[in-house]
Amino acid sequence: MKPPTEEIFEAYKDRLFSIAFTVCRNREDAEDVLQDTLLRYDGAGKDFESEEHIKAWLIRVAINRAKDIRACFWRKNRVDWEEYMESLPFEEPADSRLFQAVMQLAEKYRIVIHMFYYEDYDIQEIAGILGCPGGTVKSRLSRARALLKQTLKEEWNDDGQTAV
Repeated sequence: MKPPTEEIFEAYKDRLFSIAFTVCRNREDAEDVLQDTLLRYDGAGKDFESEEHIKAWLIRVAINRAKDIRACFWRKNRVDWEEYMESLPFEEPADSRLFQAVMQLAEKYRIVIHMFYYEDYDIQEIAGILGCPGGTVKSRLSRARALLKQTLKEEWNDDGQTAV
């Protein structure tokens, strides 16, 4: 099974962009990752077992490509993600604070947070996509939650409010 690239683009463009942005923290790089991922899908000479197999393959390719781009020397001199964040529309101020806190996490934590909460993957699915043990994913997810809780609690206390 291999649906046409146009169908795959429409079905997964937002998810792939989002996961790429989670790693790259830069709109332009995330768009490049999206294009590269779809080009690799188009050129892949393989049949996929199911829709889930396609989705997992696309996410894995996007994460790998995003990591490659992020490691490039010239990329380190690009516009920071914080400048891009100013242009994002958030419905609630808390959404913006949460986004900032997530983006400040180490990459390995950002990825599992994104896949678990935004892509609705369970721990074993994330482990399969990332190629690591389920225990590692659980550990990263737990540490990421603890770091987010600590960061957001500190921010809340710095605002002069009392944490409950």
